Amino acid sequence: MLRLSFVTGTEPGKWLRRYEASTREAIDASGSDDPLAELEAGRCDLALVRLPDERVTQRHHVVTLYTEAPGVAVPKDSVYAEVGEAVRPEDVADEIVTLAFTPGTTVEELRGALQVVAANVGVAYAPRPLLKILSKKQVVALELSDENAPITTIALVWEKRADSDRIQDFVGVAKGRTVNSSRTSKAQVKGKNERRSPRSRRGRIRRR
Repeated sequence: MLRLSFVTGTEPGKWLRRYEASTREAIDASGSDDPLAELEAGRCDLALVRLPDERVTQRHHVVTLYTEAPGVAVPKDSVYAEVGEAVRPEDVADEIVTLAFTPGTTVEELRGALQVVAANVGVAYAPRPLLKILSKKQVVALELSDENAPITTIALVWEKRADSDRIQDFVGVAKGRTVNSSRTSKAQVKGKNERRSPRSRRGRIRRR
């Protein structure tokens, strides 16, 4: 059974359903504030993570799926929430910034900052999908209109040494391919690599 850990702020439900329908196999999926830590600890096979993350290295396969929209969390009773439109940095220039999400910021740190915003103090910057998931009744997550806002992406990450058909099947589903086309593409790439690099092929045989 494939084990997937997905980062807070993502909702992979449609991919899970398509994977199970296509493969007729169940998938063990669970949310986590830090799915990469779950992957490194061996508690999952595949991680849906938020990038950039300096822990992702050459030993990982990375498939980027989409870019997150930047957002700003404001108090529910603020004029920004009442208007409900995209906010520019200059619109909230006089507000206290309780947190500006950067690589290395933890979800728990953002939760703490949102508690301050809920108390009608300041604003917090973070990916909007993450803000929408974490915001309670007293906080509204608005679109941030800022070309200079940090860019975050959502990607599937797994260890190269642990690659498998199950992982490739799920990656194919997430990329909008069918299971069969995903496996065919993988086989074609493998075949090309073997034809072009006979030394690599012999090396794999020796390691067996």
